[in-house]
Amino acid sequence: MAKATKSATPKAVVAKKATSADNKPESPKKAAAKKVAVKKVERILVSQPRPESEKSPYYDLERKYNVKLTFHQFIKLEPFSAKEFRKQKIELSEYNAVILNSRNAVDHFFRICEEMKFKVSQEMRYFCITEAIALYLQKFILYRKRKVFFSADGSVDGLMDVLAKYKDTEKFLIPVSENTKNDISPSLVKNKYQFVEAVLYRTVPNDMETILKTGTEYDAMILFSPFGVEAILSVHPDFKQNGIVFGGFGGTTQKALEDVGLEVRIKAPVPSAPSMVAALDRFLAEQNTK
Repeated sequence: MAKATKSATPKAVVAKKATSADNKPESPKKAAAKKVAVKKVERILVSQPRPESEKSPYYDLERKYNVKLTFHQFIKLEPFSAKEFRKQKIELSEYNAVILNSRNAVDHFFRICEEMKFKVSQEMRYFCITEAIALYLQKFILYRKRKVFFSADGSVDGLMDVLAKYKDTEKFLIPVSENTKNDISPSLVKNKYQFVEAVLYRTVPNDMETILKTGTEYDAMILFSPFGVEAILSVHPDFKQNGIVFGGFGGTTQKALEDVGLEVRIKAPVPSAPSMVAALDRFLAEQNTK
């Protein structure tokens, strides 16, 4: 006959169950939830010059969310001379509409016209990617709504809606930077518009070593050009995200960030955030009030 084993007392059984429950591993989701803490964004690097006006909406964001904004232009522009422009064999008088996707484009369009001694017709039509750029035109022209147009939501699709009315009557000129892709030209090609890209300036990296000593000085970085990505890598070739929040203005900038393995969490322009200020405002409202 087999020897009977001694059964555990009820007290011992209870103790055993309790020990087993205490040692039961947590589910991966619960463990991750404990480790992931919401990081408050306090130091933000904006790759643009510091706004001259104290009424800038960027300063409103500083006060509203108690954050520190550092402004530093990641890139600098070198203008094409009239001699360089002539090599493109573009006759300015053949174009009665200009598409503008940045203030830089506005500045260099009127600069080259002046250097070429070309008088811009009062009948010239201006199509801008945002209302802010349209208003900036007042620096150079008498603003007339019937000659100045802009995308309602700051998107390329919104701009295409505005351009549609003039597709068969206008030839469009787009001031661009050398070796830089823009978001508008592919849509113009797809929809068979008559246009030409006029290279009016080149983009080169600005001094980055003083602003990005280690690459971890900021909680967030806001970029406005693919060249901004190159500027970062020129100082830190093996740059890693390491929790830094990236914002990108425009599809080409966002793609450039993603192509080097950086996640973009703040995107503009989009229908709900036509400007980077609006996109940053939305992000801080969600992130810093959790």
